[in-house]
Parts: sequence; structure tokens; C-alpha cells
Amino acid sequence: MGPMYRELAKAAFGYPIIDNHAHPFLKSRHRDAIRYEVLISEAHGDALNDAVHTLPCLRAATQLSQLFGLTGDDATWEGVKKKRLEFDYAELCKLCMEPTGIQCILFDDGLGGVAEMAEEVKWHDQYTRSPSKRIVRLEVEGQNILQDILVANDNSPLSIDILCNTFLEEFTTYMNDTAVDDHVVGYKSVACYRTGLDIDPMPCSADELHECLTSVSEQFKEKGSIRFEHKALNDHLVKIVLDIAGKCKKPIQFHTGLGDNDITLTKSSPAHMQPIIKAFPETIFVLLHSSYPYTRDAGYLTSVYKNVYLDFGEIFPFISADGQRTVVHQVLELAPTNKILWSTDAAWWPERFYLATAQARQVMYEVLASFVGKGDLTEDQAVSIVKMAFFENANRIYMLGLQPDVSILSPQS
Repeated sequence: MGPMYRELAKAAFGYPIIDNHAHPFLKSRHRDAIRYEVLISEAHGDALNDAVHTLPCLRAATQLSQLFGLTGDDATWEGVKKKRLEFDYAELCKLCMEPTGIQCILFDDGLGGVAEMAEEVKWHDQYTRSPSKRIVRLEVEGQNILQDILVANDNSPLSIDILCNTFLEEFTTYMNDTAVDDHVVGYKSVACYRTGLDIDPMPCSADELHECLTSVSEQFKEKGSIRFEHKALNDHLVKIVLDIAGKCKKPIQFHTGLGDNDITLTKSSPAHMQPIIKAFPETIFVLLHSSYPYTRDAGYLTSVYKNVYLDFGEIFPFISADGQRTVVHQVLELAPTNKILWSTDAAWWPERFYLATAQARQVMYEVLASFVGKGDLTEDQAVSIVKMAFFENANRIYMLGLQPDVSILSPQS
């Protein structure tokens, strides 16, 4: 039996998508460098062993088995893991990406491991109709800049005040350069992971910054690497970029909610961000990952602040189908439909892009069809919501200037 609402089905299953937040593919030679269960879970270490017993994993195994042509006893998670290794990597990428209908991808290339194991952003253009764009992860760029300064002055260390001034000047210059770089369409902060989303809008003192940078410098001497996890410093860098982003009108994305055990869950709700949102009214904030499990908090912020947008990504395929439908319902309870965006948050493997788009398209159809069936929406209104969420809203706020390539997928019949 075909879909009950033909025009809605054509849009939900066939309209092109702008994936407004993803991470690069692993290079072919590194295709097995990361445990495959990361495809369907944020868990790490021993906790990842239990991911195979979750509904998201069981569903993913079924969907990937169908994609890979597995049947019977082979249609299992272990069967999928075995079968995928039989594909040439380029063939696997094409098999997974062609059905997605993704027209353009915005890549955050600051994820740990990307620089060592993943492809460059532009490499992915072979799988999309429109060129990929870059999202700059501010904390990682700051770490790289400070590390370069420390290495360059290893034989004659700078005084803390000169180090602070030099670092902030170089960081600000770099971010100003990205503001006029056409390849960069936005910024990203992982403050949620580092020190929490309760970002202080008030200026920090020079003494606080000096104390933070002294600690970071000692960390580099001891470990040979840098990780910004000092609240005054992290908040200060976020505010520098918020100011630049507001002036150049490029959005800044914030990790909210759903993540691995490196976050403090109680500080991952975007409700903590009200003071900083108020302090930068000209800056566009994008709340990533559905803010799960704080989706309603995010929907509220999106409804009452003109400069706040909500991305309902990462839940595909990381939570169950019923959970996905619940989240989409919660997004639509309050958030203006011209302010919702979608993303895969995919990383490492093309299968993640496939699963995310297949599941999101199905859930969007089911949820909106239920609204049409109850008389809450007309079918035309539901179609418009699909187009805005999948393409038009991201195209507008990231100033991509794209035309939707409606031939990207054959319409659902």
C-alpha cells in the first residue's frame, strides 16, 4: 500500500537535504581504526559492549542488512560488520550515500582523530551535488594556536602576560580571517563538554586568563598536548567568537545534550545558555543534537529568542524509532518551523549518513502525516515544514545560496 499522503511522501522521502552538521569520513586505510559500534552509540570503553543490545543497534542491523543484501541468519549486527569489509571502500561510500538525497554537507573537522585519520572536507564533494562547507570548532583551533606559540618559544618561554596577549591576538586574527572565508559558513563550540553551557556573559579578568594559561602551559609541558577545560578561558574564547559571528552573520553551533560520558549531563541543557543568548542578540545560535533529553528546553528558547535555532539531529540513529518520533513531536510543540534544521552528526563511516537520513525521512513523514490526519495541519503545510527543516532554513541562515536539486532522488511512489 502506498503512502496515504502522496505530496507529503514525495517531500519527506525525496526532497534534497542540507546536512548542517557532520564530521568527515575515515580514509580507506583507517576504515577499521574505530570500533564499529560507535556507529549507533555515544558510549566508550566497556560500556560500548552493551550497545549491541539496544533498540537503535537492532534497527540499524536490520536496515543495513537490507542495504547490503543480507538475509536469514546473516542479517545480524555481526553479519553487517563482516559484509561491509567485503566492499571496496569507494563502493561502500557510494552505496550508502546515493540513497540519502543529501545535497550539501557542513563539516565540523575539529573532532578528535579527524586530522590523523579522516578525509579533507572537499574530498566529500564527490558524493553531493553541491560543494561541502566547513564549520570551525573554536576550542580546537584555539588549542592548536596556543600549542604552536608554545613550541615556537620553547627555548625562550614568554612571560605570562606576553603569552596571553600573543595568544588572544592570534586567536582573534584567525577567527576574523574565517569570517571572510567563503568556505567557512559557521562556528562550533564544545563548551558543553569542557566546562558546561553556563557560559558567563560577563568579562573575565586578566588575572583569571593568566591563571588559566599558566595551567594550560604546564599541561603542555607534562603531556605534550593541550585541552582547554578551564572555565574562564573557555568562556572568554566563546565570547570572542560570538562577537565575530554576530558581525559576519555566520551562525555558531553549540553541542547541547546528547554526548558521551565526557559531558556533565546536568550542565548540558541549553536552558543554561539564556544569559549568553541575551548578551549576544545579533548572533545566531544553533542548538545541536536535538538537545536530547532537553528537547523541550531547546524548543522554548527557539520560540522566545529570535536568534536561536534548533537542530534535530544525532537522534538518528542513536535513539529508538519511538524515541525519535517523540523528539520530533517535542520539537514541533513550540519551535517555529522556520527555525528548525536537520543534521546527521555522522562521523567516520558512510553508513551513518545512510541510517540517519533513512530514519529521519521516515519519522518526519509519520509525525507530519499524523498531524494531517488529525486536522492539525493541511498536507500543503506539512510539505512546507519538510522543505524548511531539510533544506530551506539551513540554506538561509548559513547563506549558502543553493537551489534545491529536486531530481536528487526519485519521488516516492
